[in-house]
Amino acid sequence: MALKIRLARGGSKKRPYYRIVIADVNAPRDGRFIEKIGTYNPLLPKDSEDRVNIDVDRAKHWMSVGAKPTDRVLRFLDALGLEKREPRNNPNKAKPGKKRVEREAAEAATAAKDAAEAEATAAKEAAETAAAAPAEEAPAEAPAEEAPAEETAS
Repeated sequence: MALKIRLARGGSKKRPYYRIVIADVNAPRDGRFIEKIGTYNPLLPKDSEDRVNIDVDRAKHWMSVGAKPTDRVLRFLDALGLEKREPRNNPNKAKPGKKRVEREAAEAATAAKDAAEAEATAAKEAAETAAAAPAEEAPAEAPAEEAPAEETAS
């Protein structure tokens, strides 16, 4: 007889309350169970002591007999330090979706195009300014060249 430590739902509509029970794997979720070992009230705040209550001794006993906890109950047992739960790792879940990738690529292409246009405009303005500036700066540079020549003669 395969056993599970699992949740059995109680409470009214939209007001869940769960019993943590030992049940046969073939028994219905809210149906027949062997023993109630705790409760879980998801409506209470996460830091509340009454949110999860488990009889630790009975849980240890049933796990030694061969009862396997469900994932949710395993989280509770891990928090109590009874059994270690391996973290689930799905690296693909964190990746953005196909549409978002396409949208970001389009935005990056638009930004690159705008930057190239801005750079070309800046270069064109710099060239125009440089073409106008040497005519104005040429007389100013000539006396500067003569000044060092006079210093060397002295």
